Amino acid sequence: MTEIMSEGITLVEDINKRREPLPSLESVYLITPTEKSIRALIADFQYPMKTLYKTAHVFFTEACPDELFNELCKSIGARCIKTLKEINIAFLPYESQVFSLDSADTFQLFYNPSRQIGRIVNLERCAEQIATLCATLGEYPAVRYRSECERNAEFAQLVQQKLDAYKADDHTMGQGPGKDRSQLLIIDRGFDPVSPLLHELTLQAMAYDLLNIENDVYKYESTTANDICEKEVLLDENDDIWVDLRHQHIAIVSQQVTRKLKDFVDEKKMRTQDKASMRDLSQMIKKMPQYQKELSRYSTHLHMAEDCMKHYQGKADKLCKVEQDLAMGMDAEGEKIKDHMRNIVPILLDQNVSSCDKTRIILLYIIHKGGITEENLCKLVQHAQIPQEDMTLIQNMQNLGVPIIQDGGRRKPQQFYQPQNRRERVSEHTYQMSRWTPYIKDIMEEMVEDKLNAQRFPFLTGGSRSVGLGSAPVSARYGQWHKERGQGTSFKSGPRLIIFVVGGMSYSEMRCAYEVTQAVKNWEVLIGSTHILTPAGLLNDLRELGN
Repeated sequence: MTEIMSEGITLVEDINKRREPLPSLESVYLITPTEKSIRALIADFQYPMKTLYKTAHVFFTEACPDELFNELCKSIGARCIKTLKEINIAFLPYESQVFSLDSADTFQLFYNPSRQIGRIVNLERCAEQIATLCATLGEYPAVRYRSECERNAEFAQLVQQKLDAYKADDHTMGQGPGKDRSQLLIIDRGFDPVSPLLHELTLQAMAYDLLNIENDVYKYESTTANDICEKEVLLDENDDIWVDLRHQHIAIVSQQVTRKLKDFVDEKKMRTQDKASMRDLSQMIKKMPQYQKELSRYSTHLHMAEDCMKHYQGKADKLCKVEQDLAMGMDAEGEKIKDHMRNIVPILLDQNVSSCDKTRIILLYIIHKGGITEENLCKLVQHAQIPQEDMTLIQNMQNLGVPIIQDGGRRKPQQFYQPQNRRERVSEHTYQMSRWTPYIKDIMEEMVEDKLNAQRFPFLTGGSRSVGLGSAPVSARYGQWHKERGQGTSFKSGPRLIIFVVGGMSYSEMRCAYEVTQAVKNWEVLIGSTHILTPAGLLNDLRELGN
């Protein structure tokens, strides 16, 4: 908000709410071109002598449908519109390499067999949002999808249609060095059910799982002198310490913060003890108020690391080993585990372990086994003493194409996320409690190396799109206007890999986009989804699938 205010905006309001008239002020409308929003815009200027604002500068987040565009043009208020632009940002840029469609409903519409009304409308909306992302990036990628889930092909077709429409309006999409190699891969959440269930020990994933972080705001109590006050900190990319630390393992985060603080103190020639504590920090903030903003950030991240460790040592440490053994099928020494139940049962019987964590363990066990009998599932649920609705939640995972209840006669489908089907990572340094690598990293690496299985992940047209094949589609509304336009827009050169997960992505999967980009240098990997998942969020989504 402060950035918006600094640009001379005095007030931000919701178009769907009743607003005070301000006829002396010009207005800026940033709206999605839906029937509801456009009707609200028309209503604001329907009485020429009594308009809500002086004039309107209208920015649509995506292409405006022709019928709504015509309705707006014919309205009385059209003469009050001084600017009308489509800016193609119908998505949320969550981080520098991560985007979200903010459409958690898609999970239900895509995976719940009893919620089919509105499914196509929702998917068309998502396809439009992805197309605006590609238009903003100047990409016209080859579209691929995971073939094991039939609905992916249908969704990929919708995305391709939307991309073609945007390409027709702007022929420069997909032009530039290496852009002909850019790819968009559409995958469903069933491609890897393990990663979103595990307790992760890198800072961002761990904090969002264990701490009460809502809308990216971390709250903690800070003690200064005799006062205790609650602080709220927004975790975003304006905080360079957060950006540096979010993908680091918790084992080294506190050391890293302390080292960064020491470097800062040395640079500013401030006095402190070698190992800065919270108390030192609060004293330093008092003595050096000009550095309050910077020092408060160090304080925040020391607090967060301590918070995470408290939760870990209190409960998550005993869960992590069992979860990693289930995910990997072997222990930290590489020995295959013959009887997982010996490790699982003590956790299921432990009254101090939450039903949420027990459900995560049961799901990981079933996924490892490739499904169990209904009788065995009932026994596990009874041991764990978890609510009946959690048993339904476990069974609902089948809607994602994950084998849960064994069907005696049927052959088990191959689970490509299982360790025996994965890339070898023996040489990579890992912590004993963090041996699992999200399957999405294998997919990203294989795409960059041009080794991804084309049968399981086919291109929409049956083969990769070669540069220069065919002519660009022509816009029905704008015709050839782009031919006169200058080539003023500049985009990042080199190919991009855009991965889109229908049904939520985990923080550990987001981290993989950065790791692969860092490792390969000449590709940029972006990851996006309908929404961002915490483990608790996934369980809630699965619980709803039965409704």
